[in-house]
Amino acid sequence: MSSEVKDERTVEDSPPPREGGDRAQYGVCVFLALLGTAVIVDALGIPHITSGPDPVGPRAVPLILGALLVLFAVLYAVDVARGGRGEPEAGEDVDLSGGSDWRTVALLVAVFVANALLIERLGWVISGALLFWGTAFALGNRHYIRNLLTAVTLSLTTFYAFAIGLGVNLPAGVLQGIL
Repeated sequence: MSSEVKDERTVEDSPPPREGGDRAQYGVCVFLALLGTAVIVDALGIPHITSGPDPVGPRAVPLILGALLVLFAVLYAVDVARGGRGEPEAGEDVDLSGGSDWRTVALLVAVFVANALLIERLGWVISGALLFWGTAFALGNRHYIRNLLTAVTLSLTTFYAFAIGLGVNLPAGVLQGIL
């Protein structure tokens, strides 16, 4: 029997945090703060319109989300300054020495770009089915027929969920009049 050496890292094995925190974590804090500020500024541009069924108006949710993003950025920065750091990943069996799978990334990017280019011409049902099927293919699933049936079911379900449930009409494309 050969003994395999596993790269199991624990909190005790990881290097101690640098004085004043980790610059990358502060970058995340800055990103969250900027994103929250952008959401707030954008929400302030929404006209304050209220009605009987909607006494709050459309500005409330983006303002709350933006404020929460800024709040969490500040709280996170304080935590990092105090030496806080995340737990090392211990729950997955990941080979840390392996490289990136650029083929999968390229396939996923191609599927998303194809969906963006085809959604108006073909409609959501067809482009969404291609998106779902292509994503499953790119991630390694080779059950072509089952994936196609699942993809069509998902795209039809989301099409009608948006149309009936939310009142948002997704493009029907070449299936206009049929759906």
